[in-house]
Amino acid sequence: MENKKIAVLIPCYNESLTVQKVVSDFRKALPEADIYVYDNNSTDGTDVLAKQAGAVVRHEYKQGKGNVIRAMFRDVEADCYVMADGDDTYPAENAREMCDMILAGKADMVNGDRLSSTYFQENKRLFHNSGNVLVRRLINWLFHSDVRDIMTGYRAFNRRFVKTFPVLSKGFEIETEMTIHALDKNYFIREVPVAYRDRPAGSYSKLDTVSDGVRVLGTIAALFRDYKPMWFFSVFAVLSAAAAVILFIPVFTEYIRTGLVGRFPTLIVAGLLMVVSLLMLVCGAILEVIVKKDRQNYELMVNLICKEERK
Repeated sequence: MENKKIAVLIPCYNESLTVQKVVSDFRKALPEADIYVYDNNSTDGTDVLAKQAGAVVRHEYKQGKGNVIRAMFRDVEADCYVMADGDDTYPAENAREMCDMILAGKADMVNGDRLSSTYFQENKRLFHNSGNVLVRRLINWLFHSDVRDIMTGYRAFNRRFVKTFPVLSKGFEIETEMTIHALDKNYFIREVPVAYRDRPAGSYSKLDTVSDGVRVLGTIAALFRDYKPMWFFSVFAVLSAAAAVILFIPVFTEYIRTGLVGRFPTLIVAGLLMVVSLLMLVCGAILEVIVKKDRQNYELMVNLICKEERK
């Protein structure tokens, strides 16, 4: 594995207090790696300090973590990628173990698992804790998985994952998107417990609990629709059909008793709801076929990348 190239990717926005320490820590943990800091319109000199610490500094002017990661994945060439935040909340000493798993072919993505370690003790933001648990339970239920930390920002990837991952998110929901993509495309995910530590005094999170939490939940719903359309539309089909039956039963009961239909508006609404239910099922079935075809095309694309890697 001595000829394998490792890249450390550090997205940053106003992390002047910690960026030099983060670069230095990863330099010690992975002395052979190229360390990239992508500055996202910082106003506190983060880019200058990162360059002084020895990192390769590049800029992404579209605001948002998802935009930064899209640029990183497009621009940087390596065999193993380590992604970590620039706020010094993730320990660099786990990077070697994570890289070894990737380079040995034992995983496609390795998550730095905060939630099995010190996250709930270190993180002082209550709703962040409950939000992480909610998202974990929801995604594991929807995708029949057992991922312990869905939203961690500390990960390692192989080249195949990075170069075939379609980044759609613009902000902090990008980590959720990564996990769902890996689960859907049957990538092998492994997790390494890491000793998460809260930000040092004077360093502030750019994550807004309410607005970014809503975005994450919206992303889960959208990705559930995109990746599992039959399930998604079946939920609404069942709800619509149930409402139709509830409205129809009194009309039908009255008809049996009197031989008359006295609630034509209710009967019409019930009929329309049943039509909507059938349309939902048809939409889900059509989109399910499209998604299956997309998975087939994705596998063919991955095969081409594997062929390039072997050259």
